[in-house]
Amino acid sequence: MSTLNVLVLVCICYVALLFAVAFGADRAAARGRVGWLRSPIVYTLSLSIYCTAWTFYGAVGFAARSGLEFVTIYLGPTLVMIGWWWTLRRLVVVGRTQRITSIADLISSRYGKSNLLAVFVTVLAVIGTTPYIALQLQSVTLSFAAFAETDPEAIHLSDMQSTALWVAVGLTVFTVLFGTRNLDANERHHGVVMAIAMEAVVKLFALLAVGVFVVWGLAGGMGDMLDRIEASGISRFDVPGSRWVGLTLLSAAAFICLPRMFQVMVVENEDEEHLRTASWAFPAYLMLMSLFVIPIAAVGLQMMPEGANPDLFVLTLPLMDGRDGLAILSFLGGFSSATSMVIVASIALSTMVSNHVVMPIWLRYSGNAAMMSGDVRKVAITARRLSIAGVVFLGYLYFHLSGGGTALAAIGLIAFVGVAQFLPALMGGLFWRGATRSGALAGLGAGALVWLYCLFLPSFGPSAVLPQAVFEHGLWGIGWLRPYALFGTERLDPVIHAVMWSMLLNTGCFILGSLLSFPKPLERLQGAQFVNVFEHSGTPGGWTGNMAQSEDLLVMSQRIMGAHEAQTLFADAARRQGVAGYLPEPSPDFLQELERVLSGSVGAATAHAMIGQIVGGATVSVEDLMAVADETAQIMEYSTRLEAQSQELARTARQLRQANEKLTQLSVQKDAFLSQISHELRTPMTSIRAFSEILRDTGDLTPEEQGKYASIIHDETVRLTRLLDDLLDLSVLENGQVEINVQTGQLVDVLDRAERAAGVKDSTLQVDRDRASEAVTLTSDLDRLAQVFINLIANARKYCDGTPPVMTIRTSLHDDVVVVDFTDNGSGIPPDKQAVIFEKFSRLGQSSAAGAGLGLAICREIMERLGGSVSYLPGQTGAAFRVSLPLSGPPAAPKAKEEAASPEEAESVDAPG
Repeated sequence: MSTLNVLVLVCICYVALLFAVAFGADRAAARGRVGWLRSPIVYTLSLSIYCTAWTFYGAVGFAARSGLEFVTIYLGPTLVMIGWWWTLRRLVVVGRTQRITSIADLISSRYGKSNLLAVFVTVLAVIGTTPYIALQLQSVTLSFAAFAETDPEAIHLSDMQSTALWVAVGLTVFTVLFGTRNLDANERHHGVVMAIAMEAVVKLFALLAVGVFVVWGLAGGMGDMLDRIEASGISRFDVPGSRWVGLTLLSAAAFICLPRMFQVMVVENEDEEHLRTASWAFPAYLMLMSLFVIPIAAVGLQMMPEGANPDLFVLTLPLMDGRDGLAILSFLGGFSSATSMVIVASIALSTMVSNHVVMPIWLRYSGNAAMMSGDVRKVAITARRLSIAGVVFLGYLYFHLSGGGTALAAIGLIAFVGVAQFLPALMGGLFWRGATRSGALAGLGAGALVWLYCLFLPSFGPSAVLPQAVFEHGLWGIGWLRPYALFGTERLDPVIHAVMWSMLLNTGCFILGSLLSFPKPLERLQGAQFVNVFEHSGTPGGWTGNMAQSEDLLVMSQRIMGAHEAQTLFADAARRQGVAGYLPEPSPDFLQELERVLSGSVGAATAHAMIGQIVGGATVSVEDLMAVADETAQIMEYSTRLEAQSQELARTARQLRQANEKLTQLSVQKDAFLSQISHELRTPMTSIRAFSEILRDTGDLTPEEQGKYASIIHDETVRLTRLLDDLLDLSVLENGQVEINVQTGQLVDVLDRAERAAGVKDSTLQVDRDRASEAVTLTSDLDRLAQVFINLIANARKYCDGTPPVMTIRTSLHDDVVVVDFTDNGSGIPPDKQAVIFEKFSRLGQSSAAGAGLGLAICREIMERLGGSVSYLPGQTGAAFRVSLPLSGPPAAPKAKEEAASPEEAESVDAPG
């Protein structure tokens, strides 16, 4: 078997191992075994995606061409991790408190959740990362080509161009499988991170192995190695100071602003304390990665033939000496460097494209889709998967358009300058409260324009995109607009030239635009939270809403998060507020919490827009503006108290309004109830009296007529007795005088009995049950419980207007509580009646079948005596009731009210008028 075939087989096995590692990590995380996945060492190793094929292959080529200048690509991140880690900690804390999903999300959130700004950052990030992805594809292609040239049985280099395409397809499949398994970007990609950590170990081990081989295998030891380095001239420090400083600052800026670095450093961070370990461990990792760069470059320049590509010395030196095993290990190191970068970069960019481009467009053209039926999760996940494929394809396209012949280091620097344009808006947003959206847009626009014109477009070569005349005479023939001599600055290195002018104009426009514009209230609030993240990370965002919108918010949240997660979030919020049921008050605190949770799935700007579509926007009070101003500690404290009191007063007023509305409804229901009771009592009494008089006064009645009239009297008496029994039953339950007959039995038997008693068999109502889940042993008053079930099923039989009517009964267990949900497919209960349906004056309808309106009131009283509850579930397709009951039996029965009364009270009650 040829060496190239062995390489392909090893590469396939290595990819299979990556799949296994990623799959195993995801399975462990799903089972809750995440202790080792959250270790600071794994986090530190994940940061190694900074070390791409550029640093594995290109650093040696950089050193061979420019000497010690290659150190700058390691020095910048080292300075950031050691001397500026507190800024990284601020980024991590902001990311966690704001549920940030990407660098575009962070910048847009800081500047008033501006989706326009997010789109701008996303487009620039995609363009800036495209050359870097092309760099990775080029490195893998050149690696295969190096093996092909040494293997007489291998295919020719001209046939190797398809290699980049196959690598791009494989990386796309891996990233889709393990990067889009969930919607919430704040749910960590444990499988991807673990695979990256393993690749970090592989590429470090491979580079060190090649370095040891070169020093002690080819050079003959450290002494001979030092002589070779001295003879090569690589160690001479003749780098211009401007280029040295410029490249160091550029690599430091790129380390913070690269979308893939932001993904692993901020989004995937489990604990901000991991930065303490990474602050020394990652620089140590970089030092080991750079340890043998100069020896490999020096030996390669002396031993490889003239014209050999120095970018591949790490691979071609072992091949030249016949060390095929070491060469394959070196290839795996470079392959790991390339694939890890493409995987994480495509995940980060796909999240940005989905959240800030696709979702806002979908939201705009779907109208009020936030409150309509549908599945946002499918739209978002599909958009991310297609975005991954699109991002990788753009890198492949750049690889072909640029010819794939540019030095790896040069391509990497082009990408570095592009993403460095985020730095002024990012750092200004973290430390300057006066920074505005207008300033950020102006700065990013100016910097991106200069980068595109002076560096990115010229990278395709003369006349490829820009005409040759533009390079020679400038745009529109203006000499000082030449791409490599902007504003007359000639004889500068192209990279330093682009960095200088793009960052100067970017920063200048950012500052000037911020000074000339006034931030909107939401920008001021977000600015306060970002700048003072350690003090005011929980400041309310100023949302306002009303209870009528809570159900719409629940429906929208279920579409994005899933029904179970959304209902759990709303139920927990309602419990914290002390509100009965499953719909919390849409207070500013709750709406801000909901926005943070949704932003993890669709981005901060989209989440803000979707909530704003329902509640109508955010308001900012005087107290909020005082908090933003933060003039003195006393004003801040006073403002906080006023805000809390204002919210409490508003909540109390809302509750009073709701109580007043409920009392008004109850008054109306009471009048209707008294009228209905009068009718219900008078009708059977009239019939009984009339037919009794007939039987008494008429002597010539036949036996058949006597039997008929007696039956009518009997039926009307039964009807009257049933109504009086209901009234008496409700009175006994309310006074606590009911006796609980505790029994042990099966829930399925109770439901069977209730279904038969409700007359389902003789009606058109269909009942859908899961009998297997109903095999639950209960200790309770099973007769009373059956009475509750009969009422709920009978109500569905009466009022469900589905075609055909269907009731679904589902049972679930939560710890020691059994939950039974009764849901029909009808039109449900109107929102204005949901608050009073359990009151004793309430009726579900006005038809003759509506009854006296005591059924649900009796159900509520029974469940309270049994230690459980019955409640209405809003936001469903039809009427839905939930019965919750403890498995262990009801609590001890309370004493009757008469027993609790004092002798004096009893005497006063019994005393005559």
